[in-house]
Amino acid sequence: QVQLVESGGGSVQAGGSLTLSCAASGYTPGNQYSSNCIAWFRQAPGTEREAVAAIYTGSGNTYYDPSVKGRFTISQDNAKIVVTLQMKNLKPEDTAMYYCAAGFYVADPTQRVEYGYWGQGTQVTVSS
Repeated sequence: QVQLVESGGGSVQAGGSLTLSCAASGYTPGNQYSSNCIAWFRQAPGTEREAVAAIYTGSGNTYYDPSVKGRFTISQDNAKIVVTLQMKNLKPEDTAMYYCAAGFYVADPTQRVEYGYWGQGTQVTVSS
């Protein structure tokens, strides 16, 4: 059974930085040909949960939402069981609950339905 535990959320002022971590136990990273994927989604009150960034843990290929490209970096540790989201130049519109998600056979990393495992979420608040 895959279990995901997020950490690293908090409150910062606009322009600041935060790093989120997702520890994935029971998860298989896969190889360069597999489509095992870990992603970060976020959800602000009254909005849909949206994909922010994702990494195919076998190949290392990444996806970024255009709104965060150049500011956020997703990476994985050598054992590929901790996925980190470095967030820089944070903006008030980045304020949301951030969720880690893991899936196997992920064809479209932006789609929630592709992921069968979710963490509890960690809050990120950016003040202006």
